[in-house]
Amino acid sequence: MPNPAGVDGEPGRFGTRRAGRLSTVGGMAYELPGGGGARRPRRLRGVLSVVAAGLFVCCVGAAGLGAWNFQHLRQSSGAAQEAAEAFLQDVTSGDPGGAYDRLCVDTRERWSREEFERRLSVPPTITRYAIDDVSVASDQGQLRATATAKLTRRSGAVDRREMPMIKDGDQWLVCGDPF
Repeated sequence: MPNPAGVDGEPGRFGTRRAGRLSTVGGMAYELPGGGGARRPRRLRGVLSVVAAGLFVCCVGAAGLGAWNFQHLRQSSGAAQEAAEAFLQDVTSGDPGGAYDRLCVDTRERWSREEFERRLSVPPTITRYAIDDVSVASDQGQLRATATAKLTRRSGAVDRREMPMIKDGDQWLVCGDPF
């Protein structure tokens, strides 16, 4: 026997059935309020709205963090360049003690103060320098830099040298073999 209320969206003997629950009493079909079909899209829209808002907040936060990180690295490259220039100034002006104090702990462990001073006094000593580039990067939260310098030796020879640097506290220190 056909459904007197009709199938969803189709006319029946008692009108068109809408999505929802039907109850029959004495052969009459009544639609009960609060049909389940209308809630699902609203709930889905609500969930999607919350997800979209969360994604928006994450994107804005990531963009802000990226801008802050870029600015921080840019400021650090200026400080790293100043430290590299101060180190090379000490080397060219004949202040090996000042240059040694600008070395990182690892390099000081490999070079004693006396060996470092002896190395600076042996030709071909550096007479002039020019820093071409300084790049700064963060490695597992530790700021590191590489200063690329053009060194002019007493003999007139010019060579390019990369000086690795590390930030220790609030100062940049030269690491590795600076010669």
